[in-house]
Amino acid sequence: MITARQSRAARALLGWTQETLADRALVSLTALKRLESGHRAVYESTEDQVRRTLEAAGIVFLSSDQGEGVMLVRAKVEAGTKR
Repeated sequence: MITARQSRAARALLGWTQETLADRALVSLTALKRLESGHRAVYESTEDQVRRTLEAAGIVFLSSDQGEGVMLVRAKVEAGTKR
């Protein structure tokens, strides 16, 4: 399960709008807005589709007894490039 805050933070790290995430996750914009509001329930399949899309883009979801968060990891291709 991902939280509304994690979804918003992940989008921010990627520089994606809600429209971009909805398009890439193949979910409706309305459903994504419901998920990110945190006040309304969404289908588990919608949440799963959003999570998998963000993970495929390099997001790692973190959860511990102290809270939850997100982290963006670089792709292996980028790791070998010079900066």
